[in-house]
Amino acid sequence: METLSLWIYGLLLISLTRAQQLNHFPEVVGAKWKDSNPVTLTCRTKTDGDVTWKFEGDEMGDDDYDEKIQRNGRDLSVSMVENPMLGEYSCWRGSEMLSSTYLLLKKDESNDFPIKCRAKSYDCNFSCDWTHSTQRAVHLGLGHDCREGRESCHWVSSVRPVNGEFHFNLSHSLSPYAEESTMLELTAEAITTDSILRGTKSFYLRDIIQPDSPQIVKCQEEEENVNVTIDAPQSWSTPQSFFTLEHQIEYVLRDDGTSGFSSTALIPKGVSKLRARSRDSLVPSNWSQWTPWKNVITGKKNLCKCKNTEKSCCPELPSGYLDNCKTRKEKKKNKDAKRSQTS
Repeated sequence: METLSLWIYGLLLISLTRAQQLNHFPEVVGAKWKDSNPVTLTCRTKTDGDVTWKFEGDEMGDDDYDEKIQRNGRDLSVSMVENPMLGEYSCWRGSEMLSSTYLLLKKDESNDFPIKCRAKSYDCNFSCDWTHSTQRAVHLGLGHDCREGRESCHWVSSVRPVNGEFHFNLSHSLSPYAEESTMLELTAEAITTDSILRGTKSFYLRDIIQPDSPQIVKCQEEEENVNVTIDAPQSWSTPQSFFTLEHQIEYVLRDDGTSGFSSTALIPKGVSKLRARSRDSLVPSNWSQWTPWKNVITGKKNLCKCKNTEKSCCPELPSGYLDNCKTRKEKKKNKDAKRSQTS
């Protein structure tokens, strides 16, 4: 029983080691399980001469060739593929590796793969995250050529998971000013220890639009309300007169702590803090993330608290106002000190 346990532990250790060693998206040949139709592993070299093949780093001898694995010139012809045959096959001439190919099981195509895409604007770039980290490598391709698996496809790779996810930055050629009638076709290929998964998703760019959080600029007190000025994020498309955003404000009342929402720039007086989010007003798109909460500063007595604009929403102040706050504070401090001395 102890020997069997050690043998199983060894197999698991080998599998984990193989899974960790892959640091790029390799050349892959996919084969169906025990399919009698052979697949070809090509030795990619432009020079003549004898070559040798290695499987998982070990040179293949005469005993490794049979009716399932046969030499065909410099190439290998493989059929009736089973698990022990899966892995890396490399072609060598002397000490030089000419090419490397992974033989993996070919899974049925599926459009249900774990990917989330987001565009911050209608510009030519967007990003995608593959949300499962159990794959050894993943790459994505955009367009018809990638869907058809042509050599002209431009693949974008990401093989080092960040926070358990593969991250990709892609670009498209759609005009941001034209009415969107063409869907983006995104093809994904992912490698596990013993198989390759493939699938294509189609979507409109407008379906993945999610702006960055907006910028809360100022809170101007008026007779009955507070007027909040909100600017689009710097990453949003321009001109903003064409690419309009709508904003939503969440606020908390100072008196009783109740919260409310406003879809305009006006909020009631007596608000202690607020935050905002934005979305495309025409689609409408997904909402952005909320901004951090900001304290609302109003009233002349409190305006000297407006030094930290990252945490405070204040009215527009005259030039040099905050510098005068420091001067007034020092004068008051000196006056209080003299008063305490005379008392």
